[in-house]
Amino acid sequence: MSQSADVSAPIADKARQFAPVVWLVGKVQSGKTSIIRALTQATDAEIGAGFRACTRTARVFDFPDEAPIIRFLDTRGLGEAGYDPAADIAFCEGRAHLMLAVVKALDSEQHALLDVIGQARQRYPDWPLVVAQTSIHEGYAAGTGHTLPYPFTAFPYSDALPEPLIKSLTHQQMQFKKVAGKSGLSFVPIDFTQPGDGFEPIDYGREALVSALMAAAPVAVALALAELPGAPGKADARKANAHILGFAVAAGASDAVPVAGVVAVPMVQAAMLRQLAKLHGMQWDRRTYAEFLGALGASTLVRTASTFGIRQLVKLIPGYGQTVGAAAAAAASFATTYAVGKAATYFLERRRRGESADEVAAVYRETLQNAFRLAKKRETDMGNAGGAP
Repeated sequence: MSQSADVSAPIADKARQFAPVVWLVGKVQSGKTSIIRALTQATDAEIGAGFRACTRTARVFDFPDEAPIIRFLDTRGLGEAGYDPAADIAFCEGRAHLMLAVVKALDSEQHALLDVIGQARQRYPDWPLVVAQTSIHEGYAAGTGHTLPYPFTAFPYSDALPEPLIKSLTHQQMQFKKVAGKSGLSFVPIDFTQPGDGFEPIDYGREALVSALMAAAPVAVALALAELPGAPGKADARKANAHILGFAVAAGASDAVPVAGVVAVPMVQAAMLRQLAKLHGMQWDRRTYAEFLGALGASTLVRTASTFGIRQLVKLIPGYGQTVGAAAAAAASFATTYAVGKAATYFLERRRRGESADEVAAVYRETLQNAFRLAKKRETDMGNAGGAP
């Protein structure tokens, strides 16, 4: 594995082409950045450095930056005179898509936001819509905090909540029902605050928001959301999982082109292994790499290498190779890269703890089967959305 080749930019570009978009749309200071911070667990500094302009009126945040599995589009200047959402809508075209409307719970003036969503609905009535009602602590009585357990899972809301807050939340929900569209919509009151603000937990309603997004989202978006830090499952593995999925997407995109996959896919996989080692506070050297290959097993390596070569030859067949063969090669490279990443994570975690990693090959085989099913879901979902598989 070469440690000198800088392939981060092309890898990120490949993954970015296929990463689904969550469009956060709302007024300035409505809490959009706080939602991105809570979902990705990125620091304010990382978010500040990670945003890049993508249209004249919007910016995009990729997560993770090295090989994005999901992109957050943040519309700026909402409500300004002359704002035309056409460019932002076009940015989302061809991708598995989800609209996340962000409104402050006590802000009853949402006409500008409703107009933007209405314009998007005219062209894409099937885009799922989730409404996050933020800063609900502004409706609390002085000296009170969050109601626990989270009380907004069923409507009507509990009488224990402040009446003005309930009235404002209900009023907003009535306003948004006019832009429900074919897909319907869901509402999630949340309160994402900073440590020291006096409201615990600081990510109040996060689990409900993630659940609502996953329930409403197309498969490609839901799969990415499931890999966010703090999602249900092994919390210590979530950050690695997001990177693995991103590099797998990049490998699949690289292998869709005849011959290119011979060079690009191994580079993507090598970059992934370096990134996973970095996340575990380790480095690959000859001995560590040899131990990992030995744990994978000779039969696994031979089978993977032979099928990879066959896929490259199939892609050269005129007509068939550029369609069915290329799609199969892309799916196989996605699945193989995903399985290698999962096996490497298992290996690195146990090596860091000084434990035996004798199940590496089993992890690879089991994950490979799941990864092929995952690739098929992504292909179907992205195809339905009008984008590339």
